[in-house]
Amino acid sequence: MNELITKGEKAKKAARLLSVLPTGVKNTALLTIADGLAENSAYIIEQNSLDIEDAKRRNTPSAMLDRLLLDEKRISAMAEGIRQIADLPDPIGRSDGMVKTPIGLLIGKIRVPIGVIGIIYEARPNVTADSAALCLKAGNAVILRGGSDAIRSNIAISDIMCREAQKAGIPDGAVSLIMDTSRETAVNFMKLNGYIDLLIPRGGAGLIKTVVNNATVPVIETGAGNCHIYIEKTADLNMAKRITVNAKTSRPSVCNAAETLLADRDAAKTLLPPVLTALEEKGVEIRGCPETREIFPHAGAASGDDWGTEYNDYIIAVKVVNGIDEAIEHITKYGTKHSEAIITSDYNMSQKFLAEVDAAAVYVNASTRFTDGFEFGFGAEIGISTQKIHARGPMGLNELTSLKYIIYGNGQIRE
Repeated sequence: MNELITKGEKAKKAARLLSVLPTGVKNTALLTIADGLAENSAYIIEQNSLDIEDAKRRNTPSAMLDRLLLDEKRISAMAEGIRQIADLPDPIGRSDGMVKTPIGLLIGKIRVPIGVIGIIYEARPNVTADSAALCLKAGNAVILRGGSDAIRSNIAISDIMCREAQKAGIPDGAVSLIMDTSRETAVNFMKLNGYIDLLIPRGGAGLIKTVVNNATVPVIETGAGNCHIYIEKTADLNMAKRITVNAKTSRPSVCNAAETLLADRDAAKTLLPPVLTALEEKGVEIRGCPETREIFPHAGAASGDDWGTEYNDYIIAVKVVNGIDEAIEHITKYGTKHSEAIITSDYNMSQKFLAEVDAAAVYVNASTRFTDGFEFGFGAEIGISTQKIHARGPMGLNELTSLKYIIYGNGQIRE
């Protein structure tokens, strides 16, 4: 608990200084950090390889190892994302203009930092860099609590970021990493009232549930992704195959990967076999409803639990549905309001799907894998919110700010 209080106090002090730091200083710091990460990639990879070795000894599934892995390409992408954040407009101080009241008051709103952001996350060390960079640009201090699986990687990245940031004028305590990865410390972190202004969990459903059940500080839920691809009867076969394979297999361990495939009964016999064959060729295990298994005998039997499971692995659940209404009902029942996609050639069906599916990101004829701050032009993301309050979808700079009313008067009093 002493570590949390010490870092909380330093973060509070740093947040006050960050809130008024000029944009130029923040941008210079971000560019310096990006260069520092790129120049020290060999050291980061060395530390990451130790985390990978430990994970393999624990028989960690290959898809989860992919989450943990850092290589030259991923570190380069991490650095490039930070450079993009530096290029984005600074939201702090932005105003939508002033309104004059009948008694002569000028009232307006400006964007201000939230203060101290807490990030609690699992085995994805890129979150360390993405989160810290976005928080700094939005004028927030950040306290990071990663999982034990990536502790060496997280320490390497955060140490480099802290060193380079302070060189460029960022106050000490603006970025900090909690070294104690015990569950007790994690729960205490969730209750760090007076120090943490907003807590953002990034991870699977288990982590999200733990944070929601234990936190006493404000929380934005992110991440859990039971995402669906719905192949409507007019879908182009080649498009359906390409999108489904990409959504499932390009990175099955991430929250925007597809976990369930729904297919229209009227075209299932034509569309499903080539799509499922393509998935099998990529090593995907097919778990199907009885009708799916009749059409594609290679499929195993799906249980009731499969429809609500975020596999994060080379597994997909497949169900034949009786048209778009049943597809939407299924998504409504089992989805996590993350990302959903329809593949169709029918404009009216696409519009119905867009209007009636309740999710942070809804796609027509595109892979769910695009739900990502980098792809959306935010440079990086702090997480993907599945809530409807304050922020929804990939969270960039604006979502890490609040609003302050500013009022100019010339002596007015309220009668």
